[in-house]
Amino acid sequence: MTTSQEELLPGTRRALLHRIALAQAEGRAPSLVAAVVRDGRAVWHGSRTSVDGHGPNENVQYRIGSITKTFTAVLVLRLRDEGVLDLGDPLEKHLPGTGAGEATIAELLAHTSGLAAESPAPWWERTPGSLRPELSDVLGEQPLLHPVGRRHHYSNPGYTLLGALVEELRGAPWEEVLHSEVLEPLGLHRTTAQPQAPHAGGWAVHPWADALLPEPLEDLGRMAPAGQLWSTTGDLARFAAFLAGGDDRVLSAESVREMRTPAAPAEAADVVDGATYGLGMQVQRRDGRLLVGHSGSLPGFLANLTISVEDDVAAVVLANCTSGPLLGAVGADLVRIVAEAEPRIPEPWRPLREVDPDVLELAGQWYWGTHAFALRVMADGLLALAPLTGGGRRARFRSNGDGTWTGLEGYYAGELLRPVRRPDGSLIHLDLGSFVFTRQPYEVGAEVPGGVDSKGWRGIAE
Repeated sequence: MTTSQEELLPGTRRALLHRIALAQAEGRAPSLVAAVVRDGRAVWHGSRTSVDGHGPNENVQYRIGSITKTFTAVLVLRLRDEGVLDLGDPLEKHLPGTGAGEATIAELLAHTSGLAAESPAPWWERTPGSLRPELSDVLGEQPLLHPVGRRHHYSNPGYTLLGALVEELRGAPWEEVLHSEVLEPLGLHRTTAQPQAPHAGGWAVHPWADALLPEPLEDLGRMAPAGQLWSTTGDLARFAAFLAGGDDRVLSAESVREMRTPAAPAEAADVVDGATYGLGMQVQRRDGRLLVGHSGSLPGFLANLTISVEDDVAAVVLANCTSGPLLGAVGADLVRIVAEAEPRIPEPWRPLREVDPDVLELAGQWYWGTHAFALRVMADGLLALAPLTGGGRRARFRSNGDGTWTGLEGYYAGELLRPVRRPDGSLIHLDLGSFVFTRQPYEVGAEVPGGVDSKGWRGIAE
């Protein structure tokens, strides 16, 4: 993959290089490689290495650990979109006899299934997967540690179950399904279950000495859907573009948006940190921007994929050490550097192609009680409702084709907006999930619940 280094300004490129150089030096990583994505393609690639000579490029494989979970989640969402399953289905419906079948597929995706974080000893990441040939070996005798659906508790066995679910419903190994349904269509030819040259070796760095120890490279077996994959910054850059915008050959933009939407109750500490989890994707708020993606680690490797959809910038960072550089912070910084130095240029404003008088009549100022709102007709055909001042409930609405509109987000997600008209067709008020919006605060003549005092508005002396 060839990337254009000239698409970012020289100052931006130097700031990116400085950030990864700092991460590699202070984190004492044998090597660190990174890429930045903008406008759906890689626009910068950089690397730092302790080895003199040629450094790793965008084609060198590193193990990506739990970023694998996002790939597995894509496979599950594909099954949902095809109507093979529903995310509300209990696992038992499609994969009976696991002992964890009470959890729904959505709960497994969001790590709210109540399952343990790890499989029983020995430490699965540093031992052969052949030690755990069956799902029962992965889950252990007591797979559930928490009530199903009550709390977010990250679970590697949970994604093992999702991989087994894919195999059961597709009738083929997880790796084969992933290759045919995701990797091949997206052109991720350097993403594989087993390392393919050129690839980095995994190292442990002594915590108190500048010394290295090679880490074993184990095949995770049954646990593969939770963390097996190897990939490159070039491939993960393409995957980041897919996660931001979708690709109908694999998963629609609406479905990848669903993956990026918080789906798990956050722990108290996570609320403070601004972090939660979607469906196979981590969600966090950092430096005032919403970031989605996933991190990953296995002995010898660290990985991070960070996306700011609003800024249209993503970053991939990979390193070949067990611990050291904080790649989540590095990825967020790479996104911030580009977003702040070269902010996204918005598309030109364009008017509506056609104006529907009945829709245009809805536009303008409305009152919910005494709260003032503005309803705007957008060029994309949606309605946008927002308070005139300050914060508050806001949402966009999509036409249902029958004069009603459905909320797309926030408090009004899924709620029906219905214009109420007189027999002659003239507009009286808006009904939004039983809330009445009038042109004047508590407008006389409108169907305001509780009615309007016949004496009207008055001063305090009255």
